[in-house]
Amino acid sequence: MELPLEIWESEGVCINIKFKKQNRCLLIVRITLMDTLKNQELESIDEGLLQFCANKLKLLHLYESVSQLNSLDFHSDTPFSDNDLAVLLRLDEKELLKLQALLEKYKEEKTRTATVRFSDDKDGVLPVKTFLEYLEYEKDVINIKKISEEEYVALGSFFFWKCLHGESSTEDMCHTLESAGLSPQLLLSLLLSVWLSKEKDILDKPQSVCCLHTMLSLLSKMKVAIDETWDSQSVSPWWQQMRTACIQSENNGAALLSAHVGHSVAAQISNNMTEKKFSQTVLGADSEALTDSWEALSLDTEYWKLLLKQLEDCLILQTLLHSKANSPASKPSSLQAEPLPRLSVKKLLAGGKGGIADSVAKWIFKQDFSPEVLKLANKERDAENPDEPKEGINRGLPEVSEVDMNLGAIPDLLHLAYKQFPCSLELDVLHAHCCWEYVVQWNKDPEEARFFVRSIEHLKHILNAHVQNGVALMMWNTFLVKRFSAATYLMDKVGKSPKDRLCRRDVGMSDTAMTSFLGSCLDLLQTLMEADVSRDEMQAPVLDTEDAWLTVEGPISIVELALEQKHVHYPLVEHHSVLCSVLYAVMRFALKTVKPLSLFDSKGKNAFFKDLTSIQLLPSGEMDPNFISVRQQFLLKVVSAAVQAQHSVVKDKESSEEAPSAPFGKDQDWPVLAVDLAHHLQVSEDVIRRHYVGELYNYGVDHLGEEAILQVHDREVLASQLLVLTGQRLAHALLHTQTREGMELLARLPPTLCTWLKAMNPQDLQNTEVPIATTAKLVNKVIELLPENHGQYSLALHLIEAVEAISTSL
Repeated sequence: MELPLEIWESEGVCINIKFKKQNRCLLIVRITLMDTLKNQELESIDEGLLQFCANKLKLLHLYESVSQLNSLDFHSDTPFSDNDLAVLLRLDEKELLKLQALLEKYKEEKTRTATVRFSDDKDGVLPVKTFLEYLEYEKDVINIKKISEEEYVALGSFFFWKCLHGESSTEDMCHTLESAGLSPQLLLSLLLSVWLSKEKDILDKPQSVCCLHTMLSLLSKMKVAIDETWDSQSVSPWWQQMRTACIQSENNGAALLSAHVGHSVAAQISNNMTEKKFSQTVLGADSEALTDSWEALSLDTEYWKLLLKQLEDCLILQTLLHSKANSPASKPSSLQAEPLPRLSVKKLLAGGKGGIADSVAKWIFKQDFSPEVLKLANKERDAENPDEPKEGINRGLPEVSEVDMNLGAIPDLLHLAYKQFPCSLELDVLHAHCCWEYVVQWNKDPEEARFFVRSIEHLKHILNAHVQNGVALMMWNTFLVKRFSAATYLMDKVGKSPKDRLCRRDVGMSDTAMTSFLGSCLDLLQTLMEADVSRDEMQAPVLDTEDAWLTVEGPISIVELALEQKHVHYPLVEHHSVLCSVLYAVMRFALKTVKPLSLFDSKGKNAFFKDLTSIQLLPSGEMDPNFISVRQQFLLKVVSAAVQAQHSVVKDKESSEEAPSAPFGKDQDWPVLAVDLAHHLQVSEDVIRRHYVGELYNYGVDHLGEEAILQVHDREVLASQLLVLTGQRLAHALLHTQTREGMELLARLPPTLCTWLKAMNPQDLQNTEVPIATTAKLVNKVIELLPENHGQYSLALHLIEAVEAISTSL
């Protein structure tokens, strides 16, 4: 392959040469230049051109020397065992095994998520033209021009790639580069840029650690690398340069290995310097100088230990963030498909106290698994510390359920992260950040209702009520109250569940998404009330930080913000909860002719959408009977719709098109909620319970009706209602079918009973296919509930006769 080489044109001198062999090309260029300049008269020689050419010739000579070293058939065949590596890095066997295990997990998880990378055969190769463009020679010193990071790595690879692979002499390369005028600081920067950018190749070839150790030792011995006269009370700038590069690197595996190498070489050099000073001072008994040297050694060593701990933490965290569940719980959205930013020690130190939990929360959002997965990994930590008190109470949370997807190594990696970050990834802290991450992502796309549902799930898993209260209040103020008020005014304006177009226009989401939104708002308000009650039973948590991360700076964390929030005014939250329940019911069951705000008086209306920590004037005392009547009709309508949604028998599937769809997530127990609303709205709770029982029998689910009867207080009134329903069933059996047997049986019944049955309207029944034996049990239940002196008791007895007659004749 021909190598083009252009030499610049100036003062009539132009050389454009093409040679097949690189070394020959460089030699001819040097000779030609010298001959050309010698043949010119002294006065006509431009000194600038002469210096320019001389500088380029020195760079060409360096290029030729490095190329020659890289082209030699050099291979280091020295066997390299784990024991050799342990000695090299100054680690014991246990420490080395731990390091290898961490790097292996990191490599496995990173390989799973890495994009396809084709092998680069050009590593260590750099065209001469490019080489000359990157470097400049001035005053016997070679400097690098302003070039990109990729170009910087390419230059470093040209110098060091073969050496790091044991394919070029490290000693000869260092001598060549130093003799050419490259400073040790610049060479260290180039070396680390190659090492930290070629992580995959390095992790695949552990022997490169030995090569890096040798190279770093040689660079450190160069003049002006480590000044022996530097202030013993300060940190070595040479090693600080290396630590800074590791701190900034996002390739955590390579950074951790290079830090171990740096720590080892630094310890070796520091020991040598200390021994040298000791030998010089022991005769003069200069104990102060000796103490200074040991203080300096101790200070620099502590910086290395701190960095190694930080890099190990970062590696474990990055390994977790690389991991994926084998089968996702649901199809990811575009928001979940966005790649996670890579971690570095520098980023974590700048992320504030919540930076670590925030990184994990973003990963959890991408995986979208249940909050209970976090508890699975935490079980082992609890088992390791059985005597450790668990602050807070689990307010109605279900037991950890089986996870419906293959988690692979995730629980083990999570557990490892918990052990590494016992403060930053404390479970309440992690749930708080997950809760916030999900609601932030939901706010970007409110159609993703499951994000808001998941956010509430994480909120409910927070055990400390102070944190739970603060996070819930911030969610309400930041993301929810504005949409909630818009939904209220829209529904009150149209007087029913609004159409999709109106929901999108006024609230910014579809009608289906708005239904789920209101359900999640109700969950949040109820959780906020529970937290307000529970926070007096426990202390606010103390937010600690791991020793290795005490110097973190950056934004205040979600938990810190949560603990700064004021106490809510419980009655005001409860007031909003009642309104939210009304709105949710209207949307959930597509109710019509309902204006939600008409259920409240002027005081109640004025208190809505105010700061939940403020004291507002709320309704008190007896309510206007007209309000009570409207409220009662609404609640009865809700109970009827709820029973219909759960128990209706759809005879024609096409007729179910207008039926409301079930919400995302777990639905409310609407009959219980209706009774609770009755209490707050000053409606008789027993009226609602009786109506619920009647609706259950109306839909033919008599077994549930019998259970619900136990909650009714005025069973005499209930019995009268059920008596009418029984009559409707019998009237349908005798009159609606119009059979000869039915007519004959009707004629044999007592006239009073016959007249009463004919007055019944079976069309009100929602289920006419109830067996007569089931109706017989209902009659017996009515007689059981009615006192003997009741005016309808005899009628009920007649019904027993009628049911028995129907059972034998039909």
